[in-house]
Amino acid sequence: MYDVVLIVAPVFGLIAVGFLLARLSIMSEAAGKGLAEFVFVAAVPALFFRMMVTADMPAGASPLAMWGSFYFAAAILWALATIATRFLLRRPPRDGAAISMGSTFGNIVMLGIPLALDRFGPEAATPIAIIISLSSPLFWSTATFHIELATERDEVSWTRQAKELLLSLIKNPLIISLAAGLAWRATGLGLHPIPDKMISLLGQAAIPASLVALGLGLTAFRIQGQLLTVAVICTLSLAVFPALVWFMAFHVFTLPPVWAGVAVLFAACPPGANAFLFASRYEAAKGSISAAVALGTVLSILSVTIILVLLAGQMP
Repeated sequence: MYDVVLIVAPVFGLIAVGFLLARLSIMSEAAGKGLAEFVFVAAVPALFFRMMVTADMPAGASPLAMWGSFYFAAAILWALATIATRFLLRRPPRDGAAISMGSTFGNIVMLGIPLALDRFGPEAATPIAIIISLSSPLFWSTATFHIELATERDEVSWTRQAKELLLSLIKNPLIISLAAGLAWRATGLGLHPIPDKMISLLGQAAIPASLVALGLGLTAFRIQGQLLTVAVICTLSLAVFPALVWFMAFHVFTLPPVWAGVAVLFAACPPGANAFLFASRYEAAKGSISAAVALGTVLSILSVTIILVLLAGQMP
């Protein structure tokens, strides 16, 4: 248990530092956005690039099994969230897309990656990259298709939607860094010590910077919206999703322990900024998603601790 505290406390402590810096007006909102942009555009891509060049694939591990464990569980959860929106929450069908995205698309970049690397070390590099490679395109495209279908607009252009999605993928720094790392790895040239040191130093900034940026950004979210909706999103994202992924990873696809652990940890992450951006863009359940991001991040201190304690019994 003490080992788990040593992992959880520093991670959420840095989030609290960021939150206090913003709340006490020591750092401005603009500074917080700048730090988040640095994380997304430079630090995490550097981390991903080096991961792809240097990571090893364990024997018996399959990217397809990893995707199946995480995204098949996500599909089940998406359906559950959609059904809950219709029959339990009695909200409009359009809200189902935002609520489903909030329940499945957790804050895996700013919270999941630091937790996984701290708990599992360099072995987590490959499974992290495998999940990240599909998360944004898959969740955004599914949510967009869902809400456009629910809106039932005659003028919807699926060709335009596909072009926008493809353009966003081409411009996404995370996807670019993963592809570039795999391409460089294929050359067999390795990394010269000087650029390797530069990339390594930049990548080392990713974890502390992402956590502080997450704390700075939390001040933008408010506890508002329908309480029952917020409770449903937090329950699905923090409890049901990791339980489903646990079953898939350990009992259906039988992933290597570290890979399964990364998948479960990622599933246990609270709703993130992407869910809020989607809700804001389409004006669907915006207040409830905002509240779920703020409250879910606080509650994840407990849920992540429980997950790490349970995972300790599964590790060799």
